[in-house]
Amino acid sequence: MLGLPPALADLIHQLTRLPGIGPKAAERLALALIKWEPAEVASLGQALNDSVARVTDCPTCGCLSQDGELCDVCASEGRDASVLCVVEDALDAVAVERGGTYNGRYHILGGALSPMKGVLPEDLRVAELLERIQADGVTEVIVATNASPDGEATALYLKQELVELTAPGGAALRLTRLARGLPSGAQLDYADPATLQSALEHRTEL
Repeated sequence: MLGLPPALADLIHQLTRLPGIGPKAAERLALALIKWEPAEVASLGQALNDSVARVTDCPTCGCLSQDGELCDVCASEGRDASVLCVVEDALDAVAVERGGTYNGRYHILGGALSPMKGVLPEDLRVAELLERIQADGVTEVIVATNASPDGEATALYLKQELVELTAPGGAALRLTRLARGLPSGAQLDYADPATLQSALEHRTEL
């Protein structure tokens, strides 16, 4: 039986460590990569090294940034700082941005509550969220956690934590949840822009 060269087998194994890449997909990718020109392979390696070394979390919202600087949204003076969209991870924020209609800012929790997996409130960026709401004069928090059991549990927890907070002027802080245009169990980063836009526009009180 013909076996794979050890170097190719190792490349396939490394590729299977990526999310969503199974053995067959890894084999196809590996066979395509070994046909690249050396300069192309070097360019891919450099891009990977640069990404690992330079891509960081935004110091304000936790979204993807570079070299420890503010992300584009936090750095923009044209964004509405009074509206905060709370998502589980950076890819969820990217998905909302694709809709093209949201003009507020984001807060990345860094995951969702899941006691079975050992993820507790103190493991998420909830304390930072509370600080931002008070410091930035936030009037509305859009809870955009995923429509999954863990995401729903996180949304309920955030409601308990935020319901007593007030907006500038003493008004109650508005808490909203994305509308059910998103199917149950859906992940934000897999939703199409039109569905996300509809869910955002028709968000409901939390």
